[in-house]
Amino acid sequence: MSKVCQLTGKRPISGNNVSHSNRRTKRRFEPNLQKKRYYIPEINKWVTIKLSTSAMRNINKIGIYEYLKQCEAKGIKTGVNLSEK
Repeated sequence: MSKVCQLTGKRPISGNNVSHSNRRTKRRFEPNLQKKRYYIPEINKWVTIKLSTSAMRNINKIGIYEYLKQCEAKGIKTGVNLSEK
């Protein structure tokens, strides 16, 4: 299972662990991803999305339908067909 947010595109990045003696070893910074199920009343459908917590906060602010419309306008493929009205 890939560690990529379906809406924001956040993915793991690499960096260093730095010890007290300033030794550096490679590490990965993983995004905080959650699997979440949302109901979209505009299309009368449940969708399950793997998304980052920052995307969840944006959905709470503006709503799932509006956020998905904005993502599609930006050219992000969400996997949700919004034209099934």
